[in-house]
Amino acid sequence: MFHHPLIRAVAYEAQLKSDRADLHRRVAAAIELQSPESVDENAALIAEHLEAANDLRAAFGWHMRAGTWSTNRDIAAAVASWRRARQMADELPADDPDRLSMRISPRALLCGTVFRVGGGATETGFDELRDLCVEAGDLRSLAIGMVGQVTAKCVNTDRREASRLANELVRLLESIGDPTMTAALSLGAMFAKHEIGEMAEVLRLAQMVIDVADGDARKGDLFLGSPLALALAMRGVARLCLGIVGWKDDLHDAIALGRAFDPLTLEAVTLYNYMLTIPYGALLPDGTALRDTAETLEIAEQSGDDWALFGARAARGVVLVHRGGPDRAVGFELLGKARERGVSDALLALPFVDIYLAREKARLGDIDGAIELAQTVVDGMFDSGGSIWIALATSALAEALLERGGQGDFEDAQAAINRLAAVPTDPGFVLHDITLLRLHALLAQAYGDDAGYRDYRDRYRAMATSQGFEGHMDWAEAMP
Repeated sequence: MFHHPLIRAVAYEAQLKSDRADLHRRVAAAIELQSPESVDENAALIAEHLEAANDLRAAFGWHMRAGTWSTNRDIAAAVASWRRARQMADELPADDPDRLSMRISPRALLCGTVFRVGGGATETGFDELRDLCVEAGDLRSLAIGMVGQVTAKCVNTDRREASRLANELVRLLESIGDPTMTAALSLGAMFAKHEIGEMAEVLRLAQMVIDVADGDARKGDLFLGSPLALALAMRGVARLCLGIVGWKDDLHDAIALGRAFDPLTLEAVTLYNYMLTIPYGALLPDGTALRDTAETLEIAEQSGDDWALFGARAARGVVLVHRGGPDRAVGFELLGKARERGVSDALLALPFVDIYLAREKARLGDIDGAIELAQTVVDGMFDSGGSIWIALATSALAEALLERGGQGDFEDAQAAINRLAAVPTDPGFVLHDITLLRLHALLAQAYGDDAGYRDYRDRYRAMATSQGFEGHMDWAEAMP
């Protein structure tokens, strides 16, 4: 124990470098041998001693091991370990036969997790990684790095590019043909396809992950504790959107499985359980939704994982806003916190939260402000290549226009509805169909077309009942 940093510095620097290096190696070995049951937890410390001993190869291996251990516990620590491993690899002699592969490995993981640590898809080193992978013929590392680019593009609402990269990623995984890689990395492609509303492809990819996992909940746990849990949730959402039975069972199974894993897995399955189902009227914000989102938020807050906290707040906020009453204010506070992250480094949250802000403006009497904000969201979604949230945003816009009822407002509402109807969708995409039935009923009612209103209302009620969409059933029943 040194009482002054200078004393420690003198004692340390006064040693011969060879003696000091030997001591660092011995300390590293002692840590490894003393606590073999927690060696992974101590991997970063061991790596630091080996790095101080100038044993670059050994330090590289322990930094990589430390990153693997931290991935689903502390992503910032994992990134720090991979960056140190990258530095160790770069410092190896140019003629070292393993230098190329060692330079690739940490870069792939850094690129693959870029979305979790903030920022976009730029300046991630992916171009360098691609060049190194081409030189080495390493398709696996290229796929690992690419999944991060897909997700980063997606969270920053560059949906067209995210979808294109997702197609490239899927082709790459198919050419590799490794079930574990497929389970680990298909999730990024599913995310991109979900955000753009290509639910048939989401269903195909989710089923592929479920098949290759073959009941192994941990298979492919490179970036997420249980790819199987998230694949079940994604299959449930895809089935819901396409009007296929079994979606409720998938969502229930996903969240039950997700509870056994890391906070990011639980956040992901909770988000997909409630983020789309409640706003689109498939589920009601009942006691189960309250319990699930409260539990997920509490775990996310304890974990300190920014991305898990972001999603947990969004899911909880949606449930509380739809519950109404005194919960509404708390819900908007949580959505506002999710939106703050969107302003700083993840634009994904902005349009979704702005839909709710537009509806709240309308509820409080600021119809002009609601229309302006909703129109901006709708236009942005179309300009960015489409979005799963287009029907939700169009509903907010059309309903505000019909409520204002000024000169040209009905015509503008009709134009917004027609624009939604013209969006290309997969066969059987009921999410838009049921929304359009409701909007056509409201438009006919505004025009005083009683016969048209009754026709659309009755068809809307029938579809809500046949699909088992609890929220729509309530909304349809409330229509006179």
